[in-house]
Amino acid sequence: MTLRLASIIRKEFIQILRDPRTLIMTLIMPIMQLFLLGYAATTDIKNIPIAVWDQSRSPQSRALLDAFRSANYFTIEYEVGSQQDIRTLIEDGKIRAALIIPPDYSQQLIENDAQVLVILDGSDATSGSTALSASQLIGQAYATKIMTEDASRLGRGSAVAPPVQFLTQVWYNPDLVSAYFMIPAVIGIILYVISTMLTATTIVRERERGTIEQLIVTPIRSWELVVGKILPYVVLAFLDTFEVLILGHYWFGVPVRGSLALILETSGLLLLSSLGIGLFASTVANTQQEAMLTVWMTLLPSIFLSGFFFPLEAMPPFLQAFAYIIPLRYYLIVIRALLIKGVGASSIQGEIIALAVFGIIIMGIASLRFRKRLD
Repeated sequence: MTLRLASIIRKEFIQILRDPRTLIMTLIMPIMQLFLLGYAATTDIKNIPIAVWDQSRSPQSRALLDAFRSANYFTIEYEVGSQQDIRTLIEDGKIRAALIIPPDYSQQLIENDAQVLVILDGSDATSGSTALSASQLIGQAYATKIMTEDASRLGRGSAVAPPVQFLTQVWYNPDLVSAYFMIPAVIGIILYVISTMLTATTIVRERERGTIEQLIVTPIRSWELVVGKILPYVVLAFLDTFEVLILGHYWFGVPVRGSLALILETSGLLLLSSLGIGLFASTVANTQQEAMLTVWMTLLPSIFLSGFFFPLEAMPPFLQAFAYIIPLRYYLIVIRALLIKGVGASSIQGEIIALAVFGIIIMGIASLRFRKRLD
């Protein structure tokens, strides 16, 4: 190793150590990716929340419900009294499936002709497919158990036909097409990622070029500078949203069942958060590289813990709890419900309020810090 080469290497290490923020973020990001991929990247869904409409209320129906409980795939969260109750719970996102047991279930079981209806929420193709497979497996195992018990009790061969048949209905997405689940989420990712990154870099770029000082000495007010810098990217983000909506609907066949006005309004609430994060990143970074690293520190957990790639139900409880502070999580619930289920604002009012609160807080903090930085 020549002295010249050693000098260059030493100089580069000194340069790295002079920028501790970038160094820390560079070292933390691999750890963050490791934990996110290790814990969040899973499709092993268990404890799917379901509702039960038990019209039989018999020992036989309770035995069937016990079979569903013991499988650990489902958690019985609600007992309802009508199919409309089931529809309301699914539209509100509180359950992923429902079990309907007919009133004459016990008599049907004696006649080896019992039928149980399983209703699945097809708006989440991953959870829906898991629930469909799990219900079929539980049904087969339960039917086989009954056939074996009958054969042992009567001292003869088991019946050819199973005593219980599990009929399934998949709502909103009967074929469980994955595009119905992914395309709406792409809208959220575009709004969140592009607006955050562009907002962060455009303001830092002014600082790198030295033009930010020229803007400061002009009569323009700080809030006018903020609005003027971010408004073009709001327009671009909405244009991208329309592109994905149009292509998703006419090319991939994704339905648009909800109100277009409500879609735009909730998208605007998400933009408050994403633009606020980008604006805040621009106040803590001195270079575009620092701004990008700062943004990615927030984007990685947002993408993985929002339910974009992997269902939240499959994640450990501590990650599910952490996901409650991620605005993108609420938007994905909203946009999927609006496009696929066609619900109204009342069914997603909790998520809308959360988006508004996060947007106002994040944008408010970022604007105050940006104004202080200019002063």
